[in-house]
Amino acid sequence: MSEIIMCQSFGMPMGDTKEHFGKNADGSLSEDNCKYCYENGAFSSEETMDSMIEICVPHVVEADKTMSENQARVMMKQFFPSLKRWQA
Repeated sequence: MSEIIMCQSFGMPMGDTKEHFGKNADGSLSEDNCKYCYENGAFSSEETMDSMIEICVPHVVEADKTMSENQARVMMKQFFPSLKRWQA
């Protein structure tokens, strides 16, 4: 079983192909961040961890209809600090 590669900005699984990988400044693929948040070697927006969580809440609830917004928020507040972008 292969390791699941997740975006190190907001935890989205990036799949088995490289189509969701962001790009580094030299044009190579970033295995840490997806194309939705990282391009040309930089994050596409400067979010705080809390604002990124708020952006992600509706997407998580849409993907898991059994989860409330508050449950999604609590889960992400526990999970996001383990992602590379938020470790400083």
